[in-house]
Amino acid sequence: MRRHDRTARTGQALPPTPLPAFLPAFLPTLLLTLLLTLLTCTARASGAPPPPPGPRASSVPTLASTWPVGSHPLVLRGWEPPATVYARGHRGVDLATPAGERVRAVAAGRVSFAGRVAGRGVVSVQLAGTDLRTTYEPVTATVRKGDEVEPGSAVGTVEITGSHCPTTCVHWGLLRGETYLNPLSLLPPWLLNRGPSRLLPVLGTPL
Repeated sequence: MRRHDRTARTGQALPPTPLPAFLPAFLPTLLLTLLLTLLTCTARASGAPPPPPGPRASSVPTLASTWPVGSHPLVLRGWEPPATVYARGHRGVDLATPAGERVRAVAAGRVSFAGRVAGRGVVSVQLAGTDLRTTYEPVTATVRKGDEVEPGSAVGTVEITGSHCPTTCVHWGLLRGETYLNPLSLLPPWLLNRGPSRLLPVLGTPL
């Protein structure tokens, strides 16, 4: 008691209590370093940008040997991938075509769906040897689920109603799982860029 009273009267602090012998001398420095590291990581995490997106879907093979309709239909609206899953976009391409036009499978596969969705006729074809499937709407199906189709096989006819285009069209889609892809990627360059046929003069023959 006398020692504590004397310390209080003189205002002098007691000497620090030495660390136990079994604790290393560098422990306080180590603890301080860990604390500073934790604070730095927390500060960075609060202002860190979002993590980069996962690996991109593998490329789409050029399997198609025909357009779904016509020989080179007018693309009224192209593929516009949404920024996020629920954002607005255009998950396919719109091809101008008259009502009643035959709709063809662009590549070999098996019909995975043929029916109506929200009042529109839809046909979906799982492409052979791939994890891809194409969709066509609004289409009155002439095939059933499970049917095998070849490139150019008819899968239905274009319906006059159910289109979101200003004129009659077919919405052509392509999916890998639940991810929408650009269906035009299925077309080889020679078919994608081919314009309407034009007769050329024969050499040596007067016009």
